[in-house]
Amino acid sequence: MAMKATSSLLLLPAALISFAPRVNAENLVIWTPVKVSERSYKATMGFRLPAEWETSAGADIGLAASKGGVLLGGSEQASLWGKITKVSVTPAARAERSASVRVDTLRGSGALMLSRSRSWIFSDSLDMVSTRFVQVRYDAVDTRQTFVDTSQALKLIQPWTGTSLSAAATVSGFNGDVTSSLALNQLILPDLNLSATISNPGSSTRSGSINLNYRVSW
Repeated sequence: MAMKATSSLLLLPAALISFAPRVNAENLVIWTPVKVSERSYKATMGFRLPAEWETSAGADIGLAASKGGVLLGGSEQASLWGKITKVSVTPAARAERSASVRVDTLRGSGALMLSRSRSWIFSDSLDMVSTRFVQVRYDAVDTRQTFVDTSQALKLIQPWTGTSLSAAATVSGFNGDVTSSLALNQLILPDLNLSATISNPGSSTRSGSINLNYRVSW
């Protein structure tokens, strides 16, 4: 009996390992080549580390050539990027926090963005989504090399009818230039969406647009 109990204890760690979630190595590698046009190409490569704060980093490269096969000047792209993200999910809400950085190694520009979003059940018939972000941009070529943008958006969603109403405001630069917008979206069919947007509704420069979008997949 003692020998049988000992054997069971030895087999227990192996059983736990076999039932533990495994990370597919293919999901850790990021490789997305894209043919942008007939003679221009772009590729994203990098890695992803799953954890409480999921970490990913990599590079974007791209180039374009003329019809004769000569590389077009200024078409080269070589950017380094990195991102960390934490997602928290409960039965009634979902929250996401992230920080990302991107550096253009050819043009000497870069950006750092901090964002936070939260979606939750507001009532029996309404959902709410809030988004906030701060972005710091650096451009070595521009006269004013550093820019700071802040934005906040709020969206109210009626999931049963596919209707949503959203409001957003952005403060750009150190001068505090403010832009705002109101938008109404209506899902008519699974692939047909109607949207109406008013930009800067409280100013003399306000403008509006109505769009009908249809998505085709093949």
